[in-house]
Amino acid sequence: MCHSALFCFMVLPLLKGDFKVTIWKPNSFTNPPIFAFPSILNFLVFPRFAFISDRIALIFQNPSFVTTFFRNFAPMIIGYDAKRIVRNGTGLGSYARTLVNDLIVKKPADTRLLLYAPDMGRDDLRSQINEGVEWHYEEKFAPLIPKGIQKAYWRTHSIVKDLKRDKVEIFHGLSGELPIGLRKAGIRGVVTIHDLIFMRHPEWYNPIDVKFYTWKFYKTVQEADRIIAISECTKRDIMELGGVEEERIDLIYQSYSPKFKDGSAGTQGYEGVQRYVLYVGTVEERKNLLLAVKALDMLPEDIHLVAVGRLTDYAKRIPHHERLHLLGQLPLEELTALYAGAEAFVYPSRYEGFGIPIIEAISSGLPVVACTGSCLEEAGGPDCLYVNPDDHVALADALRSVLKGADSREERIRKSREYIRRFEGGDVASQVLDVYQNL
Repeated sequence: MCHSALFCFMVLPLLKGDFKVTIWKPNSFTNPPIFAFPSILNFLVFPRFAFISDRIALIFQNPSFVTTFFRNFAPMIIGYDAKRIVRNGTGLGSYARTLVNDLIVKKPADTRLLLYAPDMGRDDLRSQINEGVEWHYEEKFAPLIPKGIQKAYWRTHSIVKDLKRDKVEIFHGLSGELPIGLRKAGIRGVVTIHDLIFMRHPEWYNPIDVKFYTWKFYKTVQEADRIIAISECTKRDIMELGGVEEERIDLIYQSYSPKFKDGSAGTQGYEGVQRYVLYVGTVEERKNLLLAVKALDMLPEDIHLVAVGRLTDYAKRIPHHERLHLLGQLPLEELTALYAGAEAFVYPSRYEGFGIPIIEAISSGLPVVACTGSCLEEAGGPDCLYVNPDDHVALADALRSVLKGADSREERIRKSREYIRRFEGGDVASQVLDVYQNL
């Protein structure tokens, strides 16, 4: 066996830095130089001594090697903020559940994934996480203090003690937050920032919430070793509004659940409604559903608008329409069935961090019409249609051009499906694992 083969087999998998390259001859037992190509005789005659001594030499050359050595041979323990996993049906919850399930498949066999949540949340959401994780819930609450306050404090502060107890090495905040004291505790922090809309457009938020969210964002940036931005738009906002150096940010797009590939679009209806355009997302001012309602009167009379998502006070401002159906939040199985039965997808949001419902719709075989002004073109690609968020006439025209029977409808669907392959889960999970391994 040649020296280079021995190097690849015994040493190369452990190297993380640059080392001097010399030859350690068989009889050089005093003051051995730093080496990377041990002699064949050392492995044949003194295999154990050679194995230990070459690693000692590497440690002297680069002290950080000791951390790398144990990281390569000891199981890595990674913790996650799982509140949104068990509480949010769409948006942040979808992102977190999809990523964790993809990481379960992609992670090294001896890596442990620990999910931390203040409570068990919704059974239907928690059950979407596959086997291969360890759940941890906060269960100790003082009797006289409201549980909501205690849960919030635990996520912001007290969880650090639990992470230290469980020997967590990396903690990933999946919804834009990291606990205070993480860095001081010696735990490396990774955070996914989805958007900074509360800073870019504070007019859409309660002023007190804006101050609180902004404070948490700056605290999170201080605790984070690496920041994951889910779009170029979000990355620009982090740099501009947060003053964060580009070198600290990794651009990794969101992935989407493979369950949206199961259905065939247009094969089902909705409670007797054979033709409908689907919207998925919180019904709030920023999402701008009213634009689609205004466009509804300009569409064929048998086209309905079905909206799925949490209802806010904004829903009260939407006028009653006999072809509008506000369904609230639904289980994943019902949501995928609605995607499968729709004729097109509309997403009139004024500003987003990414726009995962667009990708879910494309994966389900739907043409998409969305709005300009943020990053939705980044999510949907060039073959979706985009209109001004204040132009309901343009929205109606665009929707008519993608309904069944319209020219180029199938071509748009095909090209859009090709475009979203870049967001498939395995590739996204691999990029996230690379972030962990490079800390």
